[in-house]
Amino acid sequence: MSDLSPTRSRRKLHPVATPYVFAFYMSSIMALLMSFVITAANAGVTPDYLSNVLKAYQLAMPVAFVCVLMVRPVVVRLVAITVHAK
Repeated sequence: MSDLSPTRSRRKLHPVATPYVFAFYMSSIMALLMSFVITAANAGVTPDYLSNVLKAYQLAMPVAFVCVLMVRPVVVRLVAITVHAK
């Protein structure tokens, strides 16, 4: 049977982990994008650009992860106030 089979068993986390998985993915992506942009804005795109981006990302990702965990409940509440329920 192929590894691409839809019936293949996959290991998944318990739904309780959802806020943490969301925070991890969101902070990873946003920190990387912001590291690219801010590094280019501050130092320009030089031969050391990618190295500088990765150095910035090392600091930005853990900070972003903690921030997303702290801000997420506030954002969920603001969305509930702003958007009509179905």
